Amino acid sequence: MPNGTPHIDLHAIAKDLMRQHGFQPDFPQAAHGQLMDLRAHPPALTATGGVRDLRSLLWSSIDNDSSRDLDQIEVAEQLPDGSTKILVGIADVDAFVTKQSSIDQYAAWETTTVYAGVQNFPMLPEELSTDQTSLLENQDRLAVVIEFVADAGGHVTSGGAYRALVRNQAQLQYNSLAAWLEETGPAPAKLAASAELQAQLRWQNEIAQKLRSRRYEHGALTLQTDELLPVLMNAQVVDVVSQQKNHATELIEDFMIAANGVVARMLEKVSSLRRIVRQPKRWERIVELAGAYGEKLPPNPDSKALNDFLLKRKTGDPDHFADLSLAVIKLIGLGEYVLERPGEPVPGHFGLAVQDYTHSTAPNRRFADIVTQRILTAVLEGKPNPYSDRELSTIAANCTEKEDAARKVEREMTKRLAALALQRRIGTVFDAVVTGVTPNGTFVRALQAHVEGLLAQGDKSVDVGDRLRVKLIRTDVQRGFIDFIRA
Repeated sequence: MPNGTPHIDLHAIAKDLMRQHGFQPDFPQAAHGQLMDLRAHPPALTATGGVRDLRSLLWSSIDNDSSRDLDQIEVAEQLPDGSTKILVGIADVDAFVTKQSSIDQYAAWETTTVYAGVQNFPMLPEELSTDQTSLLENQDRLAVVIEFVADAGGHVTSGGAYRALVRNQAQLQYNSLAAWLEETGPAPAKLAASAELQAQLRWQNEIAQKLRSRRYEHGALTLQTDELLPVLMNAQVVDVVSQQKNHATELIEDFMIAANGVVARMLEKVSSLRRIVRQPKRWERIVELAGAYGEKLPPNPDSKALNDFLLKRKTGDPDHFADLSLAVIKLIGLGEYVLERPGEPVPGHFGLAVQDYTHSTAPNRRFADIVTQRILTAVLEGKPNPYSDRELSTIAANCTEKEDAARKVEREMTKRLAALALQRRIGTVFDAVVTGVTPNGTFVRALQAHVEGLLAQGDKSVDVGDRLRVKLIRTDVQRGFIDFIRA
């Protein structure tokens, strides 16, 4: 830090932000007692009672370099007719965390793991989420396997689910795997050592790209969202960098979207949670944005037309596509969880262009996924739904609220990290895009620095998506303020 700059305790700030936004960052004593019971009496890791033994399959996981809370593993099998059977193994969290137990009650309140940059606040105790229920390499684990078949064109033709005993054969990371898939880097050591694993991952990537192409044909939106990650040196934040999508992140995204669709369709005859994104309320502004690029969108929301425009912009101006994506995401609005009763369809997912969609693939870090896992297990075993409609409505509302709260904590911590990293760049001029116009002010995102801040001298003539030049004039790490003026 520069001389004279006071020490900032980012961990204390993160914890305080958690409390401000309705979270309880410390696990209750009762949860620790339940962990002790689980240590003494863990669930049996045996293939009995309808649990299949699939440990011999060439499972692998793909996640961030530092991730330990591994929710899913994948394996694909080519079938004689040219189609592909894809198996997605999901951590069987319900086997360890029973409904209404102390840990479950805490998870039901928190609803999500919050990634605060310098510290993670897990929804489940790390002894579970990063160990006993994490699908770690070379460890036998219980899983709920979601299986589906995709034909040669990438259309999902069938699907199902069952419980199984699995073993992750290779724990891979997004960046190094993507470099190999995209032929910009060498094979990671685990891939280099196994021709069979190389063939498996290349095949998975090919099928994932076909699944993605079919979704785009139906109107799924092509959007680029860049995640900001802190760069630490000697335990100090010296910069923030952008984590972009790549072939490896897309592979997991494509498989998880397909798997979540399979689960949603399996639960059509029972009450369950759905993940939806409603049609944009500010469609007219999206039409204006397209018009600024010389493109015409229909007067009513149309995901296919919007995606055609996005694809054209991604090809024509890839360097600024993330900024256009951000503007469109802001104008579409946030996703939410809702109750779906049998025979009463709910709004679909506008961004994915699907009607049936739920969250089921991340039970180590999302409570909605644990709930869905319990309902799915009950269906598979022919048992009554473990949740009433009233319970599901309450859970859906809390999950939506806490997801928004988690997003605010993460965004506010990102601002503090960025403010710290930008202290040495006061006076620098950046290209920027307007990301929000609210009663509290106009917000812009500096393109080169990938950070968002307040336009200190507001301009009522600008709106979301407008481009302008701004100068950085002030940062306040303690409060997370980054202030710009028009240059």
